[in-house]
Amino acid sequence: MQALLKQDFISVEDYLAGEEAGQVKHEYIAGEVYAMAGGTSDHHQIGLNIAFAARSHLKGKPCKVFVFDFKVRLKIAQDDVFYYPDGMVGCDPRETHESYLRFPKLLVEVSSDSTERLDRREKKLAYQTIETLEEYLIVAQDRLEVTLFRRGNNWQPEVCSRLNDAVALKSIDLRLPLSAIYEGVEVGAAG
Repeated sequence: MQALLKQDFISVEDYLAGEEAGQVKHEYIAGEVYAMAGGTSDHHQIGLNIAFAARSHLKGKPCKVFVFDFKVRLKIAQDDVFYYPDGMVGCDPRETHESYLRFPKLLVEVSSDSTERLDRREKKLAYQTIETLEEYLIVAQDRLEVTLFRRGNNWQPEVCSRLNDAVALKSIDLRLPLSAIYEGVEVGAAG
């Protein structure tokens, strides 16, 4: 969940400098910053499970996997926006910044009750504006449910909710079983 930190306009340069120096991470939306809540152990386990599987699969390829403390930068209308997805894959040679991506191929959010609405609405709409984004994956941390939105499917949801299901991440040519995503995590059935 996000909490508005200040009402004053903050420049992108000041925001990036503050993020580099600070211990608390903030998302940035059109000059306003929002403090990020810390993740649970299940949240981190799910994120790491996906990142490790993607990293292992992409070894030796030009794509890179990023998790947790790495930002994505968007331009929506004339506004700069920075989010901290739980995972990203970037393959674009235009990437030149050391603390954020502009051209990700895959974005992952691990959602909780407090972040699910934001992940499924605001972030989904914002992420769809990224020209290089092929897939957006939302993984519920409190129930067995993975939702994939794919550009090639007009961003229609594809839901997996059984442990023996697998999500096909075509953007990186990886078939990822839910049993691997949720390894080490106790979750209930989708509801």
